[in-house]
Amino acid sequence: MSRHHIDTGKEGEILAAGYLQQHGYEIMHNNWRYSRYEIDIIATKNNILHFIEVKTRRNSVYGFPEESVSKWKIQCMIRGGVGFLRQFPQWKRVQYDVLSITLSIDKSPEYFLIEDVYL
Repeated sequence: MSRHHIDTGKEGEILAAGYLQQHGYEIMHNNWRYSRYEIDIIATKNNILHFIEVKTRRNSVYGFPEESVSKWKIQCMIRGGVGFLRQFPQWKRVQYDVLSITLSIDKSPEYFLIEDVYL
């Protein structure tokens, strides 16, 4: 994986946390790991626990960021979420979300939140 790709991902996760906080989410964890699964952001809002996958791109040459979230990635999010809920079973309402961020040199970041994704 190229250094540029890793830097873009880290920048996106920082921007995502700020965006979510501005929209009333409380960030609980960043890059939370369970076994081989990782959840980019775990946050709460309105008594709902959100497992959030962040996808960031610098252009749309390969499509929109959210288009790269595969069925396999959603399954991994769910498995990671199950691991989290085993450790913290008090949550009754859970949601899996994708936050897409497009970065451009001449514009502010563009955010697209897809809530409650499922297979």
